[in-house]
Amino acid sequence: MFLSFSNSLISLFFFIFILGSPPCIPARKTPGFTLSNHVTLQSYNSKSFLDASIGSQVIGISEIKKHLHRFGYFHFRDDTFTDNIFDARFQSALTLYQEKLGLPITGKLDIATVSQILTPRCGVPDIHHNKLHGTKHYVYFPGKPRWSRQMPMMLTYAFSTEYMIHNLTISEIRVTFKRAFRKWASVIPVSFTETDDYGFADIKIGFYNGDHGDGEPFDGVLGILAHSFSPESGRFHLDAAETWAVDFQKEKSTVAIDLESVATHEIGHLLGLAHSSVKEAVMYPSLKPRDQKLELTMDDIEGVQALYGSNPNFRFSSMLESDISTNHGVGLRNTRSYNEWVTLFLILCLCM
Repeated sequence: MFLSFSNSLISLFFFIFILGSPPCIPARKTPGFTLSNHVTLQSYNSKSFLDASIGSQVIGISEIKKHLHRFGYFHFRDDTFTDNIFDARFQSALTLYQEKLGLPITGKLDIATVSQILTPRCGVPDIHHNKLHGTKHYVYFPGKPRWSRQMPMMLTYAFSTEYMIHNLTISEIRVTFKRAFRKWASVIPVSFTETDDYGFADIKIGFYNGDHGDGEPFDGVLGILAHSFSPESGRFHLDAAETWAVDFQKEKSTVAIDLESVATHEIGHLLGLAHSSVKEAVMYPSLKPRDQKLELTMDDIEGVQALYGSNPNFRFSSMLESDISTNHGVGLRNTRSYNEWVTLFLILCLCM
């Protein structure tokens, strides 16, 4: 599955670094970026990753193969991925991953690629082998599904009372989702109304732990954050193990995840959008802890409007100004900091 890190250990790492530790710390147990089978990245020789090429055998490559397979980058389904060989198929999958996520296309496990693999993300695959539809940027699910209702359309949504989290109040959760739905409603002729009738709601929202019966189990803190399904399924599942936040001033956890950003992304899937290769887009698959991505970009809007048409009150001219400010403002304010920490961590691994 995906990779996650230990809150307490990573905090200790930051604390030691801030106090002025030398750039190469003596080899010992260090912060835990972990794979889904609890093998830490620190267990591997990170320098060997960077030096690896076709024919190399490096411990840890099997786990990266499983990750790439999980998100659709291998064209076959029954491989168990137990070998650690950097073969031609692995390089092809790695190159496709770099291309799809807007990374430098090197065909190697460079620092930028490993950093991206470590980033928490949506559980929906990036590649669907029965062919995605779309442009080079925004993409649709196979068959280009959409909600087939008369326009203007109204969809209902409801929260599960059984599968809920308790670190946030239901009022905070409801207000957050209302804002997220409103973003999409502002650009297409579709409105969203909350209902108490969970059984008959078009969109059913719940927070689940681990294996919850849909064949896509959650993996605990970070890793997979949420997933939702293409129209007209309406299923919207979030990982209950995450530290969900609606206000980073109140929630101080280093692994806190912004609920509104994830909700906005998953609603895009519910409407029929797959993952975008535009890093600034809401529909890009990953989101770093304590980061936010709150505004739809031109890529998101053009994609969803191609499915449903435009809200008659929407104006692209106002969106252009908003898009520029989003790319330079609040929504991306933590990205550089997080990337720097991950890069420093990987460099430290090379020094050990």
